[in-house]
Amino acid sequence: MIKALKALSALLTYPTAELQQACGEISEAIEAELAVPLNVRDRLHKLLTEIATDDIYDLQERYVLLFDRTRSLSLHLFEHVHGESRDRGQAMIDLKAQYEKAGLFMGAAELPDFLPLFLEFLSTLPAQEARDMLGQPAHILAAMAERLRKRGSPYEAVFRALVALAAAKPKEDEVSALLALPDPDASDFVALDAAWEDEQVTFGPGASDDCKDGLVARIRGALRPAPDMPAAAAHTVPPRQ
Repeated sequence: MIKALKALSALLTYPTAELQQACGEISEAIEAELAVPLNVRDRLHKLLTEIATDDIYDLQERYVLLFDRTRSLSLHLFEHVHGESRDRGQAMIDLKAQYEKAGLFMGAAELPDFLPLFLEFLSTLPAQEARDMLGQPAHILAAMAERLRKRGSPYEAVFRALVALAAAKPKEDEVSALLALPDPDASDFVALDAAWEDEQVTFGPGASDDCKDGLVARIRGALRPAPDMPAAAAHTVPPRQ
């Protein structure tokens, strides 16, 4: 599971020549993770083939249109929980403090809720603990998978794989609440502007601060890249004790 989480983390990072060169290793890690359904693994391999063979600038443009310009596909988990409210800032501080307590000191430009970074963190935990924690944002991951499916994006497979690895499966009402929110096309600038101006997001009947902060409260452990899998980002972290 550790290698699979690091592989999925790498797949969600900005495409680079280094990522293209690592596609073979990533493919092996994914194929070895039998907890991911075979049909999802097949679709992950198709994504890897696309990353390995397509023009790097085309890959980067598609990535930016999906994950950087579309709020409903943001790779920052708290964007889907707190929006632009003050709670998000405090959640960032709390999460950063948890990382630092575990020995991870992030760069000034890094945000702790970035999904590839979170997956890197999970890859340092015992498998069951990692699966339990991955279940916390499972409804977000499921909603993003559905949005990517509607766009015909091969990145859908990454989120299907994460949902499959999570211990807790997403609740239908929470996923539906997220899917009911605006999801404009990246080329619709007026709709994009309106979406970014929305108030903070809540989800599910009776959503509360306890629900929204559950992910932060459960962050434990340290973060380090495995020697046999390319890291999603460069971090200097002491080994987990």
